[in-house]
Parts: sequence; structure tokens; C-alpha cells
Amino acid sequence: MMQNLNQMTNTELKRYLSEHRNEEEAFRAALQVLMSRCDFATQHPYPFDLDNPESEVKALLLEKLNRT
Repeated sequence: MMQNLNQMTNTELKRYLSEHRNEEEAFRAALQVLMSRCDFATQHPYPFDLDNPESEVKALLLEKLNRT
């Protein structure tokens, strides 16, 4: 019986993934739910993909520091 994955917290989903890692269908369903919750708009690019990594990473860090 598949649990209602949409009602699980992220922590519960991660535990479920660990416990069902050898059950392809259950694992895939849980991973899909977890990935659907990711907000890719708030993620930062990989630093070495940037034109000027040092200054762009510094600007991102300063922005985060100024928000706190």
C-alpha cells in the first residue's frame, strides 16, 4: 500500500526514499514528489559557470548577509 506521499514532510519523504531505495516504483514516486517541491528559481548557479565567479559569488553572499 503506497502512503500518501503528498502529505509527508520533506524529512518523512527522505526517510521513505531511504527505506524504499530498492523498490523502483515507490522510490520514483517519492522522488517525484520531493523534486516537485524544489523551487529552482531560488537556487544559485554553479560558481564556475559564471562569467566572473569571484565577484558574482561575493555579490550573492553580500546580498544574503544584508537580508539577515
